[in-house]
Amino acid sequence: MTLDDTARSPRSGGYANGRARREQILDAAMALFGEVGYRSASLREIAARSGISHPGLLHHFPTKEALLLATLERRDEIDASGMNEDGDGDDGVGLLRRLVALVELNSRRRGVVELYAALSAEATSADHPAHEYFLERYRRTIAAVSRAFALAREQGALRPGVDPALAGAQLVALMDGLQLQWLLDGRTDMPGAVRAQIESQLTVPL
Repeated sequence: MTLDDTARSPRSGGYANGRARREQILDAAMALFGEVGYRSASLREIAARSGISHPGLLHHFPTKEALLLATLERRDEIDASGMNEDGDGDDGVGLLRRLVALVELNSRRRGVVELYAALSAEATSADHPAHEYFLERYRRTIAAVSRAFALAREQGALRPGVDPALAGAQLVALMDGLQLQWLLDGRTDMPGAVRAQIESQLTVPL
């Protein structure tokens, strides 16, 4: 069997179709979770939006919790791809510049921002299935942003007296608050505000 034969085989086609169907389900779940939250969303509604039966959805995601966690992983993949598209290096200023680029990207992806805002608020409850996910995600995010400020300090690009750990926590809080304002009014300049905050703590422009 040649490589071309493999690409055309029923098994290969079935895998591709299954992957496409899974992505369809995740897109529908991302939209509905963002609109009504995890607790109010139903698997039957997600199945209907995906154009499949309820049992068909359960074939891919046996539980609502499994679907939620897969949806959150998909959001992280989208964010990671957005960060990796930028050509800046891994120095502190470059990382902070890429963070502004990610905020700019999110300003064109309302569904992704809605998902994060709705689920992160729900997940403050300790019994929420995504509680540990968001707890760990905040820890990682704040640590990553704080490290970017620390690297900027090593470059001599951080203003005197700025604490990288505090700057990281403040920037993450600002970004979350800006997302909520933007969802409410649709006019908030998220990238501009984030850029201004970062530049106020650097000795170089972004």
